[in-house]
Amino acid sequence: MASHRRPKQPSRTRVTVLTATAAAAVALSSQAAQAAPTPSKKDVKSKVDKLYEEAEQATEKYNGVKEQQDKLQKEVDDLQDKVARGQGDLNQLRKGLGAVASGQYRSGSIDPSVQLFLSGDPDTYLEKAATLDQLSGKQAEQLKTIADKQRRLAQERAEAASKIQDLSETRKALGEKKDEIKGKLAKAQQLLNTMTAKERAAMEAEQARADRSNERADLGNDVPASQRGAAALAAAQSKIGSPYVWGATGPSSFDCSGLTSWAYQQAGQSLPRTSQAQANAGTRIGSQDALKPGDLVLFYGDLHHIGLYAGNGTVLHAPKPGASVRYESINNMPFMFGVRV
Repeated sequence: MASHRRPKQPSRTRVTVLTATAAAAVALSSQAAQAAPTPSKKDVKSKVDKLYEEAEQATEKYNGVKEQQDKLQKEVDDLQDKVARGQGDLNQLRKGLGAVASGQYRSGSIDPSVQLFLSGDPDTYLEKAATLDQLSGKQAEQLKTIADKQRRLAQERAEAASKIQDLSETRKALGEKKDEIKGKLAKAQQLLNTMTAKERAAMEAEQARADRSNERADLGNDVPASQRGAAALAAAQSKIGSPYVWGATGPSSFDCSGLTSWAYQQAGQSLPRTSQAQANAGTRIGSQDALKPGDLVLFYGDLHHIGLYAGNGTVLHAPKPGASVRYESINNMPFMFGVRV
């Protein structure tokens, strides 16, 4: 018969040790939590600025993919229209040949080659030279025309299918870039939310002062690079205060390359969509001293930011999320080179 014993109770000493250990762990955890430093306003601003820069880099890549998508979409539309017209022409050719064959049938003289064509694909049949000898000259010419049309139509359909596949992949890449931009902007907002109301107010006041810098910008008396450059700069100046919005090309909001392309469009000059492509839109100017108002100005090693030179060491640009189109010192960013369009 099994015996029923009471479980052995832990000793007072063991309980005391466990309690002390648990208390120590809680205390250490509490101290660690208290020791975690709250990021300073300067740290938050630095991280936010970095995220904004990364978002702008992603924006220029987005702009490039968007431009590619628009081009592919047009090519697909054109090819599909071409295929539709080609099919219509082919149907008319077949209808014409069918009318001839119908007349021959009624008279009992339908050519067996034509009969074969009307009942199936003539391509293989037409490859045999002997077949053509059995046809009248007009019928042979019609069959050749139809067969050539079929081949071209098949090629155009294959090309359209390939372009549609490219378009699908481009749309996927575009979505990924869009998600990347939104993710970085969301992280920046999360960091801003960690700041106190007072700190946020101070940062917003600093941003407002930067936006108001247009009121005291000294542009000097530099002569514009050209009449077109002067017109582009004047167009951009009319948009001072417009908000930065990624992917925007105006007329009420802009990203950096959206502003420059819009400004030159008003001056009658078409520019590529992205800052990297605009870097090749004219003659490069390596020295800041050689810049003239209206010249494009490229910044950062990967050329992900662009503005318009306004004169006297000042650039007019769409800076970053949360900021407006404004003047700024050309030395606030790493200058690469200028471009005279």
